Amino acid sequence: MRFLLDAEQRAFAASLDAMLTSADTPSAVRAWARGDHGPGRALWSRLADAGVFALAVPEAYEGVGPLPVELAVAFIELGRHAVPGPVVETVAAAALLSELGELGASGPAKRLLPGLASGESVATLAPADGYALDADAATVLLVVDGDGLRLAPGHDPVRASVDRARRLARPEAGGELLAAGPQVTRAASRALAWARLATAAQALGVGLALLDRTVAYVKQRTQFGVPVGSFQAVKHRLADAMIALEFARPLLFGAALSMAPADVAAAKATAGEAAYTTARTALQLHGAIGYTAEYDLSLWFTKARALRTAWGTPAECRAEALAGLSGARPRS
Repeated sequence: MRFLLDAEQRAFAASLDAMLTSADTPSAVRAWARGDHGPGRALWSRLADAGVFALAVPEAYEGVGPLPVELAVAFIELGRHAVPGPVVETVAAAALLSELGELGASGPAKRLLPGLASGESVATLAPADGYALDADAATVLLVVDGDGLRLAPGHDPVRASVDRARRLARPEAGGELLAAGPQVTRAASRALAWARLATAAQALGVGLALLDRTVAYVKQRTQFGVPVGSFQAVKHRLADAMIALEFARPLLFGAALSMAPADVAAAKATAGEAAYTTARTALQLHGAIGYTAEYDLSLWFTKARALRTAWGTPAECRAEALAGLSGARPRS
């Protein structure tokens, strides 16, 4: 089955690509890694003005969604340009709050969703006893634990992940309880599906950027008087990477159409592995320069590694996908 974007969706992707190309995202990523959120927040505002965060927010709460296909389109571009910040976590928070609104807990949704849609608020979402991404930059820190959904009062010192622009912190205990009961569990499941979809799209974009950069590099780098891209072994590695990424693309859009947890898990595992495989190929074909933090390739390489396990490891996602095919539930 083929999934083709319509003219409006392609124009949306092109507009985001043009905006992010002119925004010098590598500089914003490096500033974010240092704890300087200014350039990243400016970029966040531009994305919000383009309607990116409103895609996960229903119209009843000043959004334009939910539009998962358009969200996947947008997050491919965010990954292609290595946009920093808790973009996936804001989408997950929006999905969780939207579901709570549908289940009758409209108070938190009315209070928080308009700010997420407009970009005025930056949200991050953490599981119980887990880490929150970019809690130091977020204005809304949500935690799902045994008590329900709560608004955390703060966080512990920030820790770096394998991707220096992904800053982790453990939320503090206490805070305001926003909702409790089985409805929070159901809402959290919906949030997980949206988070995995956005992560899969972001990973696909990261992989595509790595492939494009590597193809351009092997055309310029020479050995024995010829471009290394003319070597058969190099062509094979790049072809394998391209096939893996293009195989992930229809799974991503198929999952966006169905939003079935098993479909989303399959897309997340496939896109994450494809991006990681492409990152390893890019690193090898760039040679020693690919290992240097000063070279922009490192921004995408480390992000591919981090996204591979974010919101579910490949093994966890494959288990859920297989369970969906068999009708069984994955083991906890």
